[in-house]
Amino acid sequence: MSKEGVDLRRRRFLTATTSVVGGAGVAAALVPFVTYMTPSAKARAAGAPVKVDISKLEPGKKMTIEWRKKPVWIVRRTEQSLTDLVALNSSLADPESVVPQQPTYIKGEARAIKPEYMVMVGLCTHLGCSPTFKPELGAASGLGADWKGGFFCPCHGSTFDLSGRVYAGVPAPTNLIVPPHKYLSDSLVLIGVDQEGAA
Repeated sequence: MSKEGVDLRRRRFLTATTSVVGGAGVAAALVPFVTYMTPSAKARAAGAPVKVDISKLEPGKKMTIEWRKKPVWIVRRTEQSLTDLVALNSSLADPESVVPQQPTYIKGEARAIKPEYMVMVGLCTHLGCSPTFKPELGAASGLGADWKGGFFCPCHGSTFDLSGRVYAGVPAPTNLIVPPHKYLSDSLVLIGVDQEGAA
């Protein structure tokens, strides 16, 4: 075996060894960066869809769940409150929800996939305060004889009907936001995932 042959093998061995050690070093250096960029389980859970059982929600009542660190309200409306929605149109700033702030499948006065159930983010669109649920009718609500139930924001006085539509002449510029959602069954709603092709 010539001296040149020995050197060539040795050179190949050293090149391969250096490549392997260098690759391992680069991989070891990247691990902290990749780990840092991957969201934690808690962060993933904060943005994950939330299943809600609405089977025990009585007509005229509201329940609150948390989704993406925001309160989401589910209100079960009565037949009377659904009838009253049409009569309120002339008092509202955006009765048809023309401002695009909800999923495209939310239409009409009910603003809901199932008219009986209203799903909305419980934050005022003015400065983000959480309005108070005021289901009482008329003077009993403290909001006037014509009040048909809805929400009152104590921070700056904005009012919303039971569809989350904003009344005219109040600080809030738009209706309450409807989050993406879909029904998995008659009693189970999934907040955070769009209903495809809902009527």
